[in-house]
Amino acid sequence: MLISRKGDWFEAIITSGQTGKTIETFLKDEWKMPKKLLHQFRMNKQVKLNNEVVGWNQLLHANDRLQAQFYFPEEQTFPPFYTELDLLYEDEHFLITNKPAGIDTHPNEQGDKKTLSNMVAFHFLTEGLQTAPRHIHRLDRDTSGAILFAKHPLVAAILDKMLEKREIKRTYIALVNGIVKQNKGTINQPIGRDRHHATRRRVSPSGQHAVTHYRVLHRNHKFQQTLVELSLETGRTHQIRVHMSHLGHPLIGDTLYGGLPASIGQQVLHAVRLQLQHPFTQEKIEALAPLPPGIFKHYESVILKQYNI
Repeated sequence: MLISRKGDWFEAIITSGQTGKTIETFLKDEWKMPKKLLHQFRMNKQVKLNNEVVGWNQLLHANDRLQAQFYFPEEQTFPPFYTELDLLYEDEHFLITNKPAGIDTHPNEQGDKKTLSNMVAFHFLTEGLQTAPRHIHRLDRDTSGAILFAKHPLVAAILDKMLEKREIKRTYIALVNGIVKQNKGTINQPIGRDRHHATRRRVSPSGQHAVTHYRVLHRNHKFQQTLVELSLETGRTHQIRVHMSHLGHPLIGDTLYGGLPASIGQQVLHAVRLQLQHPFTQEKIEALAPLPPGIFKHYESVILKQYNI
C-alpha cells in the first residue's frame, strides 16, 4: 500500500482492489484500526477524503486520496531525558533501538526519568513529534538489545495485535551455566509470582501460559557454559530467566534465579534480533542489535558468524 506523510497527516492512494469499500471498512480492513481509535478519529475529524471531511459511509474510488491524522499532540507521560539512541531502524511509524543494560524500559517509580521511554521521548521532540512513546514490548533492566517503540496510536494498536498473534519475532542469546545436552528444545511451563519473593517469578501450575524455544549455539566444556539462542511465543516477566533456571541452566550472572555471579555484574542476556512485516508497506524488517562490549567475551566470533552483526 502506498502511504506517504504530509506533516501530521498520512495519505493513502486508493487502488482498484480497494474500490467500493466505505471509508470505515477501509480503516478496519486495511489499517486494522480498533473500535476505540475509530471512534476517536471520527469524533475528532481526523480522516478526510480528497482533503474534505465526509461521511464514513462514502464509497472509495480508484486514485482517491484518503488522509488520516496519525500525529496529534498528546500529554507527555515521560519527561524527555537527553541521550543519543542507538537506532537500529526508524521510519514515520515506529523505531527499533538497541537498549543498553542497566536502564529500565519505562519508569517503575515516581520521579524516575532516566529510562528508555524518557530517552525516546527526547528523540521524538528532536523530530518535532508531540506524541507519547509507546513501547510494544519490554526488556528487563539488565537485558540489552532490540526493542520496538510506536510513534503514533494507530501503529501502536496494530503492533500490539501483531505481537499477540506472534507476528513479531524476538530472538535472544544467553550464556547459561552448565552444558545443555539437547541441541534444541521447547520449555512449555506456566509462570506465576513467587509468593515468598516480591520480584521473583517461578514455574507454577496456576501461572500464565509461557513457551520458550531454545537452540544450542556453542558448548564450552572448559568453563562449563553453553551459549544458547532463545525465541519467545509469549512475553511473561522474566520468562527466559525462569525457564532456563527451571531447565537446570540458569543464566550466568542471574543470581536471582540461581546463576553464578558474573564479573560484568549483570545477567548475560541480549535481544539480538527483532523481525516483523511492516504493517503499512509490507516490507520485511530485520533489526540486529550489536553486542554490548565484554559480556560475550569468549563467544563473539560464534555470534558474529551466526547473525552477521
